[in-house]
Amino acid sequence: MSQTSDSRAVKLARAHVEAWSNKDFDTARASLAGGVTVTTSSTNPDLPRTDLVGVEDYMDGLILFAQPIVPGSTRVTDSTGDGQYALLMLTTKVDGPPYGKLTIHSARMYRFDEDDKIAAEQVIFYTVPD
Repeated sequence: MSQTSDSRAVKLARAHVEAWSNKDFDTARASLAGGVTVTTSSTNPDLPRTDLVGVEDYMDGLILFAQPIVPGSTRVTDSTGDGQYALLMLTTKVDGPPYGKLTIHSARMYRFDEDDKIAAEQVIFYTVPD
């Protein structure tokens, strides 16, 4: 299958990002498969590595991350994918605990299941103080 910036998986991933970045956690939750996994990492030793399994743990981590997001600041700067996999590059501004005032650059990789739900997500962060 060809990879494009407007593939099915990219559209699903963008909708998920749109939901959590606007603190629409019900919509974000609805896009998750029951056994969803998420791994986050950074080369910055001050940022914790996260390995979570299941909707509840995923949402607990997502809500903690998304609370200090500056409304309207999340931007998809690049994307590609196919029917099942997507890669999105994002920039997000945050201002508040526990991060302070930062710009977060991230690469987010998604795998969707046969029901168009997120089965797996991997996130790599790079942060820049504002």
